[in-house]
Amino acid sequence: MIADVSASHGIIGMMLLKGDWEREYYANPDTYGVGCAGKISELVRLPDGRYNVVLTGLSEFRVVREKRERSYRQAEVEWCPIEPPMDIDAEAMEGLRQLLFEYLGDTASAAWKSLVERGLRGVELVNFLCFHIDVPAIEKQTLLEALGARLDCLFDVLTFKLEERKLGGPGPHGGPGSVQ
Repeated sequence: MIADVSASHGIIGMMLLKGDWEREYYANPDTYGVGCAGKISELVRLPDGRYNVVLTGLSEFRVVREKRERSYRQAEVEWCPIEPPMDIDAEAMEGLRQLLFEYLGDTASAAWKSLVERGLRGVELVNFLCFHIDVPAIEKQTLLEALGARLDCLFDVLTFKLEERKLGGPGPHGGPGSVQ
């Protein structure tokens, strides 16, 4: 797949598999409705034939039709509309900062300062946090599918995780959350 893709358009789509996918992997398990695509920006072939691949994110997509012409999945996709830059007003930014500080604990201050100093704002900041926040894959899928409502969904996911933690639920390592 990597050899084929790198020799042509260089775009790889990723989708979360549903159900007991590990047991049914070679039976092409169902996928969730929205995936994300990236273009190969770095590619190193290893001596054993595997690859190290770095992708640059492009956009979210929905599968229109799966093609079964190769040993790997291919699809015709519909690109999800690119949202205009998400403006986060000062109140929402402060609310997000406070929620992250509560979720992440002591590591949050340095992480927040680093992100904001690098100029991450709006949709880039929200997408970065959604990608790096330590939550289960199904919650990341929910964030991905939220598209234009991703900021509100991020608030909901973090609020839920904090409440779950208060009730003794499965927070990351039983303690404060982390950013990967």
